[in-house]
Amino acid sequence: MSQKNENHLNALRHSLAHLLAAAVMELYPKTKRTIGPAIDNGFYFDFDFSEPISETDLPKIENKMRELLPKWHTFERYELTAVDAKKEYPRNEFKHQLIDEFSESGKKEVSFYKSGDYWDLCKGGHVKDMSEVSADAFKLSHLAGAYWKGDSKNKMLTRIYGLAFENKKDLNDYVAQQELAMTRDHRKLGKQLDLYTMSPLVGSGLPLYTPRGTVVRDLLIQFSEQIRQKNGFKRVWSPHITKKELYETSGHWAKFGNELFLVKSQETNDQLVMKPMNCPHHNEIYVSQPRSYRDLPLKLLETATAYRDEKTGELHGLSRVRSLTQDDSHAYCTPEQVDEVVASLITEVRHFYKVIDMQLKIRLSLRDSSEKYLGDQKLWDFAQTRIEELAKQNGLDFYIAEGEAAFYGPKIDFMAIDAIGREWQVATVQFDFVQPERFNLTYINADGQEERPIMVHCAIMGSFDRFFSVFIEHTAGWFPLWVAPEQVRIATINDAVKEYTKEVAAILDDTILMAPVKYNELRYSLDDRNESLGRKIHDAADLKIPVLLIVGSKDAQLRQVSVRLHNKEEKIDLKELKQYLQQL
Repeated sequence: MSQKNENHLNALRHSLAHLLAAAVMELYPKTKRTIGPAIDNGFYFDFDFSEPISETDLPKIENKMRELLPKWHTFERYELTAVDAKKEYPRNEFKHQLIDEFSESGKKEVSFYKSGDYWDLCKGGHVKDMSEVSADAFKLSHLAGAYWKGDSKNKMLTRIYGLAFENKKDLNDYVAQQELAMTRDHRKLGKQLDLYTMSPLVGSGLPLYTPRGTVVRDLLIQFSEQIRQKNGFKRVWSPHITKKELYETSGHWAKFGNELFLVKSQETNDQLVMKPMNCPHHNEIYVSQPRSYRDLPLKLLETATAYRDEKTGELHGLSRVRSLTQDDSHAYCTPEQVDEVVASLITEVRHFYKVIDMQLKIRLSLRDSSEKYLGDQKLWDFAQTRIEELAKQNGLDFYIAEGEAAFYGPKIDFMAIDAIGREWQVATVQFDFVQPERFNLTYINADGQEERPIMVHCAIMGSFDRFFSVFIEHTAGWFPLWVAPEQVRIATINDAVKEYTKEVAAILDDTILMAPVKYNELRYSLDDRNESLGRKIHDAADLKIPVLLIVGSKDAQLRQVSVRLHNKEEKIDLKELKQYLQQL
């Protein structure tokens, strides 16, 4: 989608948030309205209702929106003083708080926008003409609870979500996609396939991986590390806790201090925190000894668990957790080496996602004009120009997203497209000119002078936990054979084939699959329970085991096995079984 179309769609969605609020206020006039922004795929509005509502009320509200829509035309702007603005909301403490913020405690006027008979405090961003809004291209989807300003210390409000698109077809396509997504929900499949669990005794957002889930986890991490190790990255290790001074130096404490877990020691007065990321630790490894240009590029790799105190309401299965494992790496290089370093990382990312069969879109994430970034503007200008040049040199078909840069530098974000067309931000290659400055990272160049290295961050999966949630939903739990927790199951029809089954198992013991990882001995099990064959087939399919070998008396007599795959069945001669499996 072009930036122009995206801006128009955001304006349309924000306009519909106003229309939602107007409908609610007509139906429930004692309600206190708060805020209503555009979001991905739609909009929402938060209300403080004087009487509870449920999702059965949404059709009534939606019908009222459609009733009001023909009476709305353009949005007219007004400006009021803080005193007059508050008179519009005589008993609404939420709006009063916003008015104080927008008016900088009464120092300037605030803007209101009016369409139809409804007007509201707003900074703008609407469609020019409400005739652009199609009455059949939006719908209200669901309710949720939401704390005022996202703070659990504040009052819980009722959030009404809506979907909105340019036309009815786009809306229907999205609804169909969401219905399909429900059948692939990683939380449902994670339980069905016995991949991970959550425990209230362990804590919210702290997943526990089962033996089956750990197989997939270990193999994907091994693959991610392996392709970088082939390119010169060396594994390192850093502790899970650290002094807060480390993150004060890096700048993370000022930016994200309220998202960190604090640790209290009984032996020291040091303020300790749980590690939220790895890069500051790797910087300390860099400065642990003098560096020469001959030592560079220095490439460090660490797949490590980090901890972030995410808000409870934002936790969601594996896609948003409080303990996240990152396949993190950092390359420290000279300006002359940065082209080769970035090119090789891009190649590695492409290789990983080709193997797991996910297409990629590329986003070039740059800074905007806000104050949330660290570092000198000249360094930013240089870094952004340089990363765009490198994206072009490596043949990346990218789009630019301002405001999506990391606070310390621009980045190339890789957006994976899953099997039902959804986009997920996964891998990233990031420039960092800020941390080398803040940690005083230097090397001695060929002329004997000190210089700053360029720091390049890269993660191929990013947060493994979030990536795993995407991977589960992309595959619908039917993992590629090389990474499946249980690759093959032997199901016996009766006890008469016990000896023949041992011969089949011996072949499996001798089979090493072709795979992108170093170690991939065949993982199989034997189902010789006193159950019907139908039950055994059902149980194997429920666990989405890629290969089911059915062994009966006739198979033993003919020296063959019946092979049942996800999408076909066939008979294989026992002598050909090993080669057959290796070609899957």
